[in-house]
Amino acid sequence: MLDTIDWVIIVAYLMLSLYIGFRYKNQAGKSLSDFFLGGRNMPWFVAGISMVATTFAADTPLWVAEVIAQHGISGNWLWWNMLIGGMLTTFFFAKLWRRANILTELEFIELRYSGLPAQFLRGFKSVYMGLFLNVVIIGWVNYAMMTILEVFFGIAPFNSSIPFFDNEIIWYLLGAMVIVVFYSSLSGLKGVAITDTVQFVIAMGGCIIMAVFVLNEPEIGGMSGLKEKLPDWRFSFFPVLEDGDNSAVGTFSISLASFLTFALVQWWASWYPGAEPGGGGYVAQRMMSTKNEKGSVLATLLFQVAHYCLRPWPWILVGLCALILYPELPQEESGKGFVLIMRDVLPAGLKGLLLVAFLSAYMSTISTQLNWGASFLTNDLYKRFIRKEETFETTGIAQKHYVFAARLFTILIMLCAIWVTSQINTIDAAAKFLIQAGAGLGLVLILRWFWWRINAWSEISASLAPLIGYYVFNYVLELEYPYNFLATIAFTTTVWLMVTFITKPEPNQLLHDFYQRVRPGGWWSKYAEKIEEKGYFRAMMLTWFFALITTYSLLFSMGYLIFAEWKSLVIWLAVGSIGGYFFSKYVRKIV
Repeated sequence: MLDTIDWVIIVAYLMLSLYIGFRYKNQAGKSLSDFFLGGRNMPWFVAGISMVATTFAADTPLWVAEVIAQHGISGNWLWWNMLIGGMLTTFFFAKLWRRANILTELEFIELRYSGLPAQFLRGFKSVYMGLFLNVVIIGWVNYAMMTILEVFFGIAPFNSSIPFFDNEIIWYLLGAMVIVVFYSSLSGLKGVAITDTVQFVIAMGGCIIMAVFVLNEPEIGGMSGLKEKLPDWRFSFFPVLEDGDNSAVGTFSISLASFLTFALVQWWASWYPGAEPGGGGYVAQRMMSTKNEKGSVLATLLFQVAHYCLRPWPWILVGLCALILYPELPQEESGKGFVLIMRDVLPAGLKGLLLVAFLSAYMSTISTQLNWGASFLTNDLYKRFIRKEETFETTGIAQKHYVFAARLFTILIMLCAIWVTSQINTIDAAAKFLIQAGAGLGLVLILRWFWWRINAWSEISASLAPLIGYYVFNYVLELEYPYNFLATIAFTTTVWLMVTFITKPEPNQLLHDFYQRVRPGGWWSKYAEKIEEKGYFRAMMLTWFFALITTYSLLFSMGYLIFAEWKSLVIWLAVGSIGGYFFSKYVRKIV
């Protein structure tokens, strides 16, 4: 399996991760701001790379390989469409999150809303997002890591019919999580982000080396051999606009209604982990950790470009090669082809490097989720409702106590996540439900920044209404996608608008203070002493639009360069150049 050189590489990597944890231990222990936001002085490129590293989990290359096996390159539009919302976050919200000067995303709730409804919303979300949803996400990532360990080392898969800790694979997973908990609980966000940067370089470099190496296998025969051995439809970058059965193997097909839903609705209307409308989660945490507002925008922009343009192509190439090398793999196990190539094709040294690459991807995601979840449980539950700061003799004692509590919460999340991982067969269905049941919430998360009339009841009703809509439109009326999704959005929007106008607005003084602190622009004229200069929103819209054109053009250009499609490359480079020119013209007005 592994040679001595492979084990040396793995041990060296683990030692480096532990060293970084010790290196930033003292700084992280000073205060909650140091522990959860790295002292708010994170270099923008470190914050941006940390975002990319977090989304590069152990499960993502395997998932992309599955998509490639079913729909070819065009299947990646299942996640490429999310760039629309990602760029909206970059230019409309990155500066606002940094300007709010808060410790966590949930602290925003009582900055923007007041009274018992705001307290309830903050407390509920601290547990729902920081613990429940968080361990579901960690469960996905753990499951993928178990798949890698199972295939790579020949370990028996998890078996729920035998005692939990009698499963050998659980001990491997627990060992990896303990290392992550150790360095993330010691070093806080600064150590996590620095480690993320190292991990991303290793993981991305390893995948690129792997793609080049497997392309040169005799069974593949280089890029020309790859293109000869696979049908043309697998290399199509774009889905087919027609009604089709997307459970069948073939080019990703999408109806006109589904296309319009992806392009015009889903990216702003639906809440989903990691791509929250208006920003949120670990993305907001990184934005708030940067040195200034400009750094927040640059970090988020780097994330979008690297996430969509750089990251997927090595995975896509390996996924295509796996179709040739392992044609017997069933569709539901096609993701294992990625791991089989690591095991069977790579020589000693590279095999250890690629295993480290996947371990890096796994650890960067887990460390971020642990730190982010602990921030909610510590700052928005424990500190806010259980042990308030005024109960301590000095601020210094309070901060040390809260950092200690944060470390304990990190361990608690790990223990819960281990159990959730053992329930992965039921968690998958629950996760799909959580994503679909957020339809309609996104608009409130966006408008709460730009419209003074949004109140706590608006967000509470927008969080609960999709649950009712999901049940009615899926199980009572039995509508198909996208009609069930669109109906839930319409129902949720109607409910929260009615609730907004039935209930009272937030107090005038709170709204005035919020605007003066954040200066978001939009419908705040009655509270704004100075209106944003004319044309500011127009400049933001145009910056967003041309950033999308430029980034999508860069994504396609990278692909056409790899596949030596010179005519298409020239076309998309020209489109990207035009988009880039106008982007640079308008971005100066808002950054």
